[in-house]
Amino acid sequence: DSWDGQHIPVLFSIFCGLLVAVSYHLSRQSSDPSVLFSLVQSKIFPKTEEKNPEDPLSEVKDPLPEKLRNSVSERLQSDLVVCIVIGVLYFAIHVSTVFTVLQPALKYVLYALVGFVGFVTHYVLPQVRKQLPWHCFSHPLLKTVEYNQYEVRNAATMMWFEKLHVWLLFVEKNIIYPLIVLNELSSSAETIASPKKLDTELGALMITIAGLKLLRSSFSSPTYQYVTVVFTVLFFKIDYEAFSETMLLDLFFMSILFNKLWELLYKLQFVYTYIAPWQITWGSAFHAFAQPFAVPHSAMLFVQAAVSAFFSTPLNPFLGSAIFITSYVRPVKFWERDYNTKRVDHSNTRLASQLDRNPGSDDNNLNSIFYEHLTRSLQHSLCGDLLLGRWGNYSTGDCFILASDYLNALVHLIEIGNGLVTFQLRGLEFRGTYCQQREVEAITEGVEEDEGFCCCEPGHIPHVLSFNAAFSQRWLAWEVIVTKYILEGYSITDNSAASMLQVFDLRKVLTTYYVKGIIYYVTTSSKLEEWLANETMQEGLRLCADRNYVDVDPTFNPNIDEDYDHRLAGISRESFCVIYLNWIEYCSSRRAKPLDVDKESSLVTLCYGLCVLGRRALGTASHHMSSNLESFLYGLHALFKGDFRISSIRDEWIFADMELLRKVVVPGIRMSIKLHQDHFTSPDEYDDPTVLYEAIVSHEKNLVIAHEGDPAWRSAVLANSPSLLALRHVMDDGTNEYKIIMLNRRYLSFRVIKVNKECVRGLWAGQQQELVFLRNRNPERGSIQNAKQALRNMINSSCDQPIGYPIFVSPLTTSYSDSHDQLKKILGGPISLGNIRNFIVSTWHRLRKGCGAGCNSGGNIEDSDTGGGTSCTSNNATTANDPHSSVIQGSTGNPGQGLGAGLHPPVTSYPPTLGNMKQNYMYIVSLLAVGFSWYVCSLYLFKIQIVDPSQILDGINLSKRKELQWPDEGIRLKAGRNSWKDWSPQEGMEGHVIHRWVPCSRDPGTRSHIDKTVLLVQIDDKYVTVIETGVLELGAEV
Repeated sequence: DSWDGQHIPVLFSIFCGLLVAVSYHLSRQSSDPSVLFSLVQSKIFPKTEEKNPEDPLSEVKDPLPEKLRNSVSERLQSDLVVCIVIGVLYFAIHVSTVFTVLQPALKYVLYALVGFVGFVTHYVLPQVRKQLPWHCFSHPLLKTVEYNQYEVRNAATMMWFEKLHVWLLFVEKNIIYPLIVLNELSSSAETIASPKKLDTELGALMITIAGLKLLRSSFSSPTYQYVTVVFTVLFFKIDYEAFSETMLLDLFFMSILFNKLWELLYKLQFVYTYIAPWQITWGSAFHAFAQPFAVPHSAMLFVQAAVSAFFSTPLNPFLGSAIFITSYVRPVKFWERDYNTKRVDHSNTRLASQLDRNPGSDDNNLNSIFYEHLTRSLQHSLCGDLLLGRWGNYSTGDCFILASDYLNALVHLIEIGNGLVTFQLRGLEFRGTYCQQREVEAITEGVEEDEGFCCCEPGHIPHVLSFNAAFSQRWLAWEVIVTKYILEGYSITDNSAASMLQVFDLRKVLTTYYVKGIIYYVTTSSKLEEWLANETMQEGLRLCADRNYVDVDPTFNPNIDEDYDHRLAGISRESFCVIYLNWIEYCSSRRAKPLDVDKESSLVTLCYGLCVLGRRALGTASHHMSSNLESFLYGLHALFKGDFRISSIRDEWIFADMELLRKVVVPGIRMSIKLHQDHFTSPDEYDDPTVLYEAIVSHEKNLVIAHEGDPAWRSAVLANSPSLLALRHVMDDGTNEYKIIMLNRRYLSFRVIKVNKECVRGLWAGQQQELVFLRNRNPERGSIQNAKQALRNMINSSCDQPIGYPIFVSPLTTSYSDSHDQLKKILGGPISLGNIRNFIVSTWHRLRKGCGAGCNSGGNIEDSDTGGGTSCTSNNATTANDPHSSVIQGSTGNPGQGLGAGLHPPVTSYPPTLGNMKQNYMYIVSLLAVGFSWYVCSLYLFKIQIVDPSQILDGINLSKRKELQWPDEGIRLKAGRNSWKDWSPQEGMEGHVIHRWVPCSRDPGTRSHIDKTVLLVQIDDKYVTVIETGVLELGAEV
């Protein structure tokens, strides 16, 4: 089509609308297609889960894959709607000739707007929210609520400037940038596609590539786009207009150039910071030798930096010295390899090694689970927090360090999209080396108290850094972004098991709780009656059934076993009953069907046999040396992880059902450790059986007790269980230590430190060169010594094994903004067909409630949102009784007044005065609303489901006070338990509403006697009176 100054071809407008929509969709998709393939596979070839009860891993399920599939599914459904809307909207804008009629004023307005909004959003706001704004002030100028809190107990509070940041970002990338690109497409397309430039075919291809690249970059990562746009406009419109090749191509090529210039800037900052003579750390003699020889080659160093920026190659310090060399060319995502460490537990080790060598019992392997949980927390909230500006400015490849009391992790942003971010987390050792601790101190220490000015200390202006502090902060390859970043995690407390079980009395307390735990689990088991009737077990326990039986196994110890019979030198049935019969009776009484308990009962026999077996297993695991603390702890840990050795022929009856070991004895030994811990806070509290029973029930509900090598432990941590407990055996560097580990889920506070990404790439490349190519295996090599200005040791430690030594490296994980609750409150959730349907249904329910309120009470439309009736003080309308009310017949033929019965159009009197136009208008609106409510309610019959039977008023129909006026006397007699006989309304039953009593209604026939709406519901041939809060509305039926 021909172009002219006032009209643009419609087909080109369609092309522009499609280009924006396609760019928006592509910006919201991750470059990793594995989740999308998994989603398609689950829809086309759904897998049926076959659970094997014998497989201990059958109950362990990772929730993350399903969560990711749901997120991708929601985004695709949202894009289906939003892309259509965006395409149509921008087509309409483009075809309206706004980009031709309003020129040239429009483009300058857009340029000024993008400059102002970008400057405020990506420079001013991030700077005033930093810990040290402009490296000049000593605290943030815009503080969060948590900034001055010593211990954070709740999620981060959303601040007004975070909402402002989100809205500015939304307007910038969804409105301003697309309008700028469309404006340049309109003004440049004809020129580019002309024979003087690129001709039609090549010009069309170039227009598509340039437009798609600019739009997708603006949607995905608009952080530095405003700088590119403003510079390009100033350069090609004012300075060198003759060099312009249309503004569209200028923006396209300048965006690529600026990407290289930013990389060059980061490389030069890293080099100058690393080799500054007043802060360089010489890790070896070679460093001291190389420092002065690098000075004459500074010009060559600048050339190297430019070349490495052009090819996107790391610039790495040779052997950690001041001499820099350009590494070899790598793909853009060379460092973003999908690598992850594997945690050693019982799911990936052989049974023999678990029993003999206890693999994975070092601190690093056991602590790696906390970084895995931290990864899951970041997967849930990272993208939303980035969009809220809590991590400052960010772009692809940026590296951040999260530092808390014991967790230090490097977070690498791999890919930035529109509402998504893919990252990788690398966790460092809890107890790091000396060099790591020095660098941790550097990033956690405050500089606010520094009063130095050169070599003297005159102080500093209030709220401003001293000269020395401001100078030193400018010569670092990292900066503190925020000191109180709130993230959900686990606080860890560990107590030495040796100190808690040092004396015999404390071991006796543990053994007593062990026995009581076994009794609790056997009496509460659903299989108890089956066990009592099992003939094989009864035959094996035949000796124990003798009232004079005594077990004289040498493993029993009078110092540890409370029921030890000194006279018989063993544990007799009689001594066992003296101590534990009362507890057995109480546990049995708490069963739904209590069993008879006496000294001769089979239940006592089973409990006695199990408790003897459990203690014999503890003694066997302790090598029959329970009096020795080290042996006792060894045996306790063996039983805690489930290693039971049945060595006595008297205990072989347990093989009749191994569930007794798995569901009774193992939980008993684990629960005893928690009860033993509670014993220190209140020694005598658990002497009361009721208190002890309730404590065990509470711990079962709120606490996960498992061995750290058990896959159930990892599953519980990743499922965000509120509390966990484990007995840890650490064998590291010759130490043999037992600890009781307690985890409590809470909100943790982290410091967020942004590291120069070229510093990270360069140091990683240097380590690879030194270890792989130069074969320097010296563990104390100079290139990994601490350098506080570059965090050299922490960065090198986080590199992939075997170059570095992180204790955990996560797989590439994608976080979506849709999972961030606070962000949803600002922008709303995803716009999908399902959500649109839910919105319409909820709006209809609100309207229907308003109809009910209006029809019953004269129609106060202000109450439609709450579903309540009219205000008692309302005088807008009055309702008269109408004998021609509609009636809905019940299924039994009895007349019942329907929801629309008596809901006739209200007879209203004219207001005494019609003062002004506003009063007349409101009066007419109220009449229309009431009339419409009556009309809708007369057409529909409402269906409900009972969800709370406690809200049923089953005796109101026989009340002598006559609180309610019934629509029919026959219905009143049938609407209560006097008529129901053996029938009673249950949860889940469904019925139809045939009448409604509303609070404060003027009509006595529809007035509730309480402050809640009461419904008369017909269920088959029965009538039920129920409060509205006890039902669930299922919809209207015509």
